[in-house]
Amino acid sequence: MITALALTVLAIVCGLVAEALVRARWPWQDPRPAIILWQSVGLTWGLATTGALLGYGLAPYGESVASGLVLIVTGRLPFEPYPSQGVALSAGLTLLSLLIAVMIVATVQVIRARRRHRLLLSLVGRGDPGVPGVLVLDHPSAAAYCVPGLRSQVVISAGTLRLLEPAELTAVLAHEMAHGRERHDLVALPFAALRRALPWSDLVREAQSSVDLLIEMCADDWARRTSSPRLLATALLRFGAAGGAPVPQGALGMGAENHAVITRVNRLLVPAPALPRSLRLAILIVSFALTISAPILWLIPT
Repeated sequence: MITALALTVLAIVCGLVAEALVRARWPWQDPRPAIILWQSVGLTWGLATTGALLGYGLAPYGESVASGLVLIVTGRLPFEPYPSQGVALSAGLTLLSLLIAVMIVATVQVIRARRRHRLLLSLVGRGDPGVPGVLVLDHPSAAAYCVPGLRSQVVISAGTLRLLEPAELTAVLAHEMAHGRERHDLVALPFAALRRALPWSDLVREAQSSVDLLIEMCADDWARRTSSPRLLATALLRFGAAGGAPVPQGALGMGAENHAVITRVNRLLVPAPALPRSLRLAILIVSFALTISAPILWLIPT
């Protein structure tokens, strides 16, 4: 029972940290450690919440959550719990199954969507000597996005070529290439899956929006290593004013639906000082501690 209580406290802590992260502005100063912390909070919350329910349900047997799951899967657990433990065990198994299922479904859907889109790009996309390595779509709307994968592909529209100045286009392409290089799709996918599993949760919705914004800020930071931040900010404003085409499923890019354009523009034009190295280290330590805490508790007998 102590293990279940500890996991419950851990789940509550994760919820409080998530609430604080949603409202915090320091992540905008350095989005990379903030993203790591978000990933740690999301993973730990899932393991702690399901583990707390399973731990309470397994208390009469004296098994750890991990060993109890093995006994359940192999059919070797004598299923004679008290009524309350039975409800908790069923709820924990249901939630764990739901989280795993939505993650698998979301991954499969994204992979299929990317495969279809890559096939479409091979039919309608064309190269352009002015933007080597980039596929151009003959479409009047402004569009620029990255199709992630082992071989990521940056795509822009003919409308984008007409909309942006050459230097602005260079900044945008650097931004999109960063998405593929950093595999930001792997960061966004779990939060999109969690949103699908818990569509009624305002906190989950806000968490997904926060992570999506931090991902874009990370790509902005990559772009401004080689381009002027002002040029990227101008390109963002041009995209917003032009009402760009939506980004395809499974891709990452500068679509018209990006509601945080002004926040990103302000950050580019008036950059805040970077986080102190000691604070970055503290964030990484907290992230590591959270990540290992739930698995350790899963191994302790209830």
